[in-house]
Amino acid sequence: MFFSSNKPTDRVSSDIKQLLSDLSGLLSSKELDAIPQFRDVREKLSEGISHARETMVQAAEDSAARTREIARAGNEYAHEEPWRIAGTAFALGALVAFCLTKR
Repeated sequence: MFFSSNKPTDRVSSDIKQLLSDLSGLLSSKELDAIPQFRDVREKLSEGISHARETMVQAAEDSAARTREIARAGNEYAHEEPWRIAGTAFALGALVAFCLTKR
């Protein structure tokens, strides 16, 4: 079965990863250590970045677990009710054929 990827979500995820990478690069710059306030900002941003990464990892794990559960449930149903699945597929095929022939 083919599934299309969700392009806007992929783009957002890529943008967030790029932002986190840029922030990490900025925070690792030692040139700004001379500014006392920057140390506080660096600590807060470092905590925020680590929290954002943990949240993204947890969201990905939750999504993968839900997807596996849905696939397992669909597989079980198809094995328990094969004739119902075949009948439904036949009915949908007949409906599509009927609609196409009426054009």
